[in-house]
Amino acid sequence: MIFRRAKSKAAAQGVPLRQFVTEAVEDKLKSSRTSGRRPWMKHVGKLKDLHKETQRINKVIEETFEVVDSEMWAAETSH
Repeated sequence: MIFRRAKSKAAAQGVPLRQFVTEAVEDKLKSSRTSGRRPWMKHVGKLKDLHKETQRINKVIEETFEVVDSEMWAAETSH
């Protein structure tokens, strides 16, 4: 079944089956080489121009979540 599909695709593309299979194997080998890499690494450093904004946001988050609501915790511990 797969052989017939490959033969049909090769014919539709106007290439010999041998060339079609060779290209398919090459594509598979290329993708297996790059699949071991961490795909997210291509995005590292792309937002470096937003460094100051990131610092500002982190500061707001830290200030907001550093506040401890004593009453809430007192109610939790009295149960």
